[in-house]
Amino acid sequence: MPRKQSRHITFTPAKGKRYYYFRVGKGPRIPLPGVPGSDEFEAAYAAALTGKVEAKAAAKSAYAPRTIAALITDYIDTPTFRGRRPNTRKGYLSRFEAIRVAHGHRSVAGMTSEGIEKAILLPYSDRPGAYLDTLKKLRILVKHAIKLKWLTVDPTLGIERPKNGEIRAWTEGEIEQFEQRWKVGTKQRLAFALMLYTGQRRSDVHRMTWTDINDGRIRVVQQKTGAKLHIRIHRELAKVLETTNRDHVTILNTAYGRPFTVDGFSGFMRDAIKDADLPLDAQPHGLRKTAGRRLAEAGATAHEIMAVLGHKTLAEAERYTREADQQHLADEGIGKVEARKRNKSSQTNLLKFGKKRK
Repeated sequence: MPRKQSRHITFTPAKGKRYYYFRVGKGPRIPLPGVPGSDEFEAAYAAALTGKVEAKAAAKSAYAPRTIAALITDYIDTPTFRGRRPNTRKGYLSRFEAIRVAHGHRSVAGMTSEGIEKAILLPYSDRPGAYLDTLKKLRILVKHAIKLKWLTVDPTLGIERPKNGEIRAWTEGEIEQFEQRWKVGTKQRLAFALMLYTGQRRSDVHRMTWTDINDGRIRVVQQKTGAKLHIRIHRELAKVLETTNRDHVTILNTAYGRPFTVDGFSGFMRDAIKDADLPLDAQPHGLRKTAGRRLAEAGATAHEIMAVLGHKTLAEAERYTREADQQHLADEGIGKVEARKRNKSSQTNLLKFGKKRK
C-alpha cells in the first residue's frame, strides 16, 4: 500500500485475496481495482481522494466495462434500487458484494445458464436459502443488463429454484420441545414468544420496546414494508411478558444490557434452537410461518392473516388459507369415506337368533 496514499483505505479478505475500498468516515465505500501500487488502483484512489469525480463515478471507473462488477455498480445507482427501504438495500448489497467478490471480473455477455449454475450457484448447493437468494439477485441484475442492452436474452431462464429453499413452519411437537428446554422466565423463551405470538420478522422483534405495548396490544412498524400494525397480545405472550423485568427501553437485550442487532438476534435464536436439539431446518423465520399456519387453521380469513403478519397482498396470506382448507377438506373427504363404509355394514344380524355365525 502506498505510504502517502494509505488514508481512508480498507480491505476485505476473501478466498485468499484482498479487495480494497476507499471510504471516508461513514461515507460510501468505493471499490478500488487491482492492488496497491498498480496503475488502475492508483488512478481510482486519486480520483476518490481528491474528489475530482463523484464517488459513484469513481466506483464505476474501477471495473472493466460490462463486467458483472460494473453491472452491480450501475444497478445500485438506479432510482429503482435507491427507492428501496434501507434494510432492503442492505440485504441486496450484502448479496451483491458476495457476487462481486467472487465473479465481478466475469463478462456479462459471457453469462450462460450452464456457467451460472456451475460457477455461481453450485457453491451454495448445500445452502438452499443462499442459493435461492443469489439466484434472485442475479435475475435482478440480468434484467438490468437487458435494459442496458448488455444482454439480449436472460441466461437465468430455465434455472430451477432449490426444492427445499423455502423456510418451513415449525411443527407443534417442535414448539413443545423448545418450550420444554426454555422455560418461562428465560430470555430465549421471551424471544421465542414474541416471534411466535406476533408473527413478526426478526428485524422487527429485536427492536420492540415496552412503550410499544399499550391497551393489550403491541405496536409494530415493519422495517421491511413500512406497514403499521397494532396486534392484540396473545395470552401466552402476556404470561411471558409478566415475568420479564422492564430494565431497558427495548424488551430484548444482550447480556451486556444493550439492544440486539438483527444479526446478533439471529445468532442468539439459532443458538437457542440448537440447544433445544431441534433440526437445522427449524429456523427462526419459521416461527412467522407457524403464526400464519395457526391463524389459518383457526379459521382466520386471508385479510385477518394480512392484518397480523403485515402482508401487502392477498397472495401470501391466501397460501396459508389454501393449505388449511386443503387439510380440512381432506379430513372431511376421508371422514365421508369412513362413514359410507360404516353405513354399508349390516346393523342387524340376518341369521336366526341363537345361532352363531361360522
